[in-house]
Amino acid sequence: MDEDRAVPPATKRKKGEGQWALGYREPLNKNEENKKNDDGLNVRRRIIDIYSKAGFDSIDPADLRGRFRWFGLYTQRKPGIDGGKTAILEDEELDDRYFMMRVRIDGGQLSGPQLRAVADIATTYARGTADITDRQNVQFHWIAIEDVPAIWERLEAVGLSTMEACGDTPRVIIGCPLAGIADDEVIDATPQIRDIHDRYIGSAEFSNLPRKFKSALSGCSSHCTVHEINDIAFVGTVNENGEAGYQAFVGGGLSTNPMFAKSLGVFVKPEQAHEVWKGVVSIFRDYGYRRLRHRARIKFLMNDWGAEKFREVLEKEYLGYALPDGPEPAAPLTQRDHVGIRRQNDGLFYVGFAPKVGRVNGPLLTTIADLAERYGSGRVATTVEQKMVILDVPEENTEPLAAALAEHDLQVRPSTFRRQTMACTGIEYCKLAIVETKQRSMDLIDELEKRLPHFDQPLTINVNGCPNACARIQVADIGLKGQLVVDENGDQVEGFQIHLGGQVGATFGKKVRGLKTTSAGLTDYVERVVRKYDEQRQDGETFAAWVQRADDTDLK
Repeated sequence: MDEDRAVPPATKRKKGEGQWALGYREPLNKNEENKKNDDGLNVRRRIIDIYSKAGFDSIDPADLRGRFRWFGLYTQRKPGIDGGKTAILEDEELDDRYFMMRVRIDGGQLSGPQLRAVADIATTYARGTADITDRQNVQFHWIAIEDVPAIWERLEAVGLSTMEACGDTPRVIIGCPLAGIADDEVIDATPQIRDIHDRYIGSAEFSNLPRKFKSALSGCSSHCTVHEINDIAFVGTVNENGEAGYQAFVGGGLSTNPMFAKSLGVFVKPEQAHEVWKGVVSIFRDYGYRRLRHRARIKFLMNDWGAEKFREVLEKEYLGYALPDGPEPAAPLTQRDHVGIRRQNDGLFYVGFAPKVGRVNGPLLTTIADLAERYGSGRVATTVEQKMVILDVPEENTEPLAAALAEHDLQVRPSTFRRQTMACTGIEYCKLAIVETKQRSMDLIDELEKRLPHFDQPLTINVNGCPNACARIQVADIGLKGQLVVDENGDQVEGFQIHLGGQVGATFGKKVRGLKTTSAGLTDYVERVVRKYDEQRQDGETFAAWVQRADDTDLK
């Protein structure tokens, strides 16, 4: 027999997934090797002492395209490179000499001085740029490495940071922007968000995870933190004894393999939240799949284990005690954002308003800070829908504030299209993007408001520049995934694959065979399908429900 022949597939040893708990400690890819070589948290000192002084060309490539993310820094896309080159060019060919910087705003809460600091940084160091993200962060662009230490000093002076805003770390902890003041909240999660942040963010214990880890804690009855698509989410609920606590959900995420989080079926007391959070992120660190980058999210582990096994491992190996069974939270409201004027639990009001797809700028943020101080307490908050809220407004100030915001095109009573359209960064700055998103989405809003001025049904339109789903396309009524398409002249142009009828926690949008549009034809398509829905919908029927029963010809 030939001793060199291949081993039959049935007897091949299964490859390990790089799980530390099973003994796979040696790096199985370049990302894992870089993390083993040096903790990403250590790059801060090199940025301050070396790179900011010696300039961009002095940056070690392993830091530039890896560890910089541990402090919220990504190289941005070099201007003028079209979407067809995204998957062809090497990183160094796509890299500009400037950075996107992400500021983490845990819980979405900003004091007046914090908002002013963010506005000043945007104006002074970022060419005025600032975007509100769908995880309550603020992103700057055009940041030079020489300016990073000064920006950090300005942020840290008001209690903000970029630490672990990106990278294979526990990223920003999202929360309800009305935490502590909503008159219908189940529990105020602010103390738990602060506790987890102060204990674990920036700790070497969790600075080398298989990939990013997204957390949410909220007692909001609207479920505004969209817990169903987070890696871990604590959702306010009340047990049979009338005690307020949390149900825990684990394993949500979108991208190219979307999955909804699974309930662990437990009741978590407020004082236990940090222990449960630590246990879950520890499971991810120890059992998470590290071999293949695209499988290195906790949703894949949860999908393989199931909620019952996950809970058993959590309790026996990490907590050392059993959690009681707990009730599921109440169903979310139809509108899960906080746009509009509503009463707080202290008799004051909040005023939620809608910038277009989260795009603001330094001077505008300064104006918002001025208005928040003039008409309220100065406190503001960001939302996971790329919106903002001014808090603590006396009733007599609500309408004057709304009018003042409108003067700056910040709508308190926006159209459906302004209120519920979301867009990722897109090709303007993102190295992964294939198409332009922000301006295209703003143009789409303007056109739809003109063409469909009386349409008032809830309708989410989420626009993404690539398949990674930063803008949550799979859970939108109309989800638009950027790609190159062929137009009527046979030319390759920017366009979108269309997903229809997605709902957070219920179903992912369906793809109709061959359903794509060019960017130039996007408005015509959206107008056409929205008109069909408006003509055919039954009383109370949502767009998602209509999509499920509509003929495919009506969806094209």
